[in-house]
Amino acid sequence: MTFVWPEMLWLLLLVPLLAALYVWLLRRRKKVSVQYSNLALVKQAMAKQPVWRRHVPPALMLIALAAMLFAAARPMMTIQLPSNKQTIMLAMDVSGSMRAKDVEPTRLVAAQTAAKAFLAELPRHVRVGIVAFAGSAQLAQLPTLSREDLNTAIDSFQLQRGTATGNGIALSLATLFPDDGIDISAMQWGGSGPLPRARPLGETAKETTKREPVAPGSYTSAAIIMLTDGQRTTGIDPMEAAKMAADRGVRVYTVGVGTVNGETIGFDGWSMRVRLDEETLKQIANRTSAEYYYAGTAADLKKVYESLSSRLGVEKRETEVSAIVSLIAAAFALLSAALSVAWFGRIT
Repeated sequence: MTFVWPEMLWLLLLVPLLAALYVWLLRRRKKVSVQYSNLALVKQAMAKQPVWRRHVPPALMLIALAAMLFAAARPMMTIQLPSNKQTIMLAMDVSGSMRAKDVEPTRLVAAQTAAKAFLAELPRHVRVGIVAFAGSAQLAQLPTLSREDLNTAIDSFQLQRGTATGNGIALSLATLFPDDGIDISAMQWGGSGPLPRARPLGETAKETTKREPVAPGSYTSAAIIMLTDGQRTTGIDPMEAAKMAADRGVRVYTVGVGTVNGETIGFDGWSMRVRLDEETLKQIANRTSAEYYYAGTAADLKKVYESLSSRLGVEKRETEVSAIVSLIAAAFALLSAALSVAWFGRIT
C-alpha cells in the first residue's frame, strides 16, 4: 500500500492521545463521584447498565476517527476492478485442418462451442469483433455488443485452404485502428511492409505521424484472442504482425487447439499432416506481453476460454481507496451514535 499524502499519517498520533484523555476523564469522574453525600445512590444508578457499555461508543468513535485520519493520507492499493478493455477481437482459424477430429467432435466445432460460451461469460458492456482466417483473413463481424450477431457469425464459418495467422492479427489491428492505414494487401510474404505508427483508437491520422510506438501491453482498451491449430502456410510473417500489435500496446492472447504431434487428414482428394506450432504462438504472446494457452481437448478449450473471460473481465489496478476507508469511518461513527442513544438516551 502507498499513500498520496503520507505526511498526513502523523495525525494518527492524535488517536492514542485522545484515548489517554478519555482514561483521564474517567478517573477524574470517579474522584468527583466520591464527593456525593449518598454513595449508595450512585452505585445503584451505575448498576442499572453493564459497565462495559459506556466504553463501547467512545471506542467506536476513536476507530472512526482513526479511519478518517488514515483516509486523509489518500491510500493507494492494487485491487481487482472491472476491466477497461472495451473491445476484444476474436481471430479464429477456419483452415481445412480444423476438420481434424483429435478434438471431439472436430477442432472447428469445439472452437465454435467454446467461443460462444466465452461470449456468454463476458460483461455485456464489452464489444467483440470476429476475424476468420485461413489462406486470407476476413472480417466476419464488426465489433458489436450483440451476442446474437456474434453467435451467428461464429456459426457461419466455412473451412478454407491455407493458414495465414499473421493476416488474422493484422486484420484485427486494422479493425481496432481503422485510421492507421493498415493495408494487408500491400504486405508481402515474410514481411509487413511499412508499419504505421501506434495510435489509440479515435485519434486522427495527422496526430498519428508524430506518435512513437508504445510499450507492449500498455493499451488497455482492446485485446486480441487468436485461436489456431496449425502452422502458418501463407500470408505475412506472424511475428511481424505481433510487432505491429506490440507497437500499439495491444496484447495478443494465443490459444493452440489440437495435438502437438498432429495427425493426417484428407479432404477433396488432398491428404496432409497438420500439427500445432506452439513455439510461434508462444512467441506471439510473449512479444505482446500476453499469454499462450494450450487446448488439447474440447474440455481444455472450454477451460481456456473460461479463464480468458475472467481475466479480461477484471484487471488489477493501483487505485485510491480513501473513499472506501471514509465509508468505513462513517459506519463506525453512526454505530457509535446509535448505541449511545439506545443505551443512554443521548450521544455521550
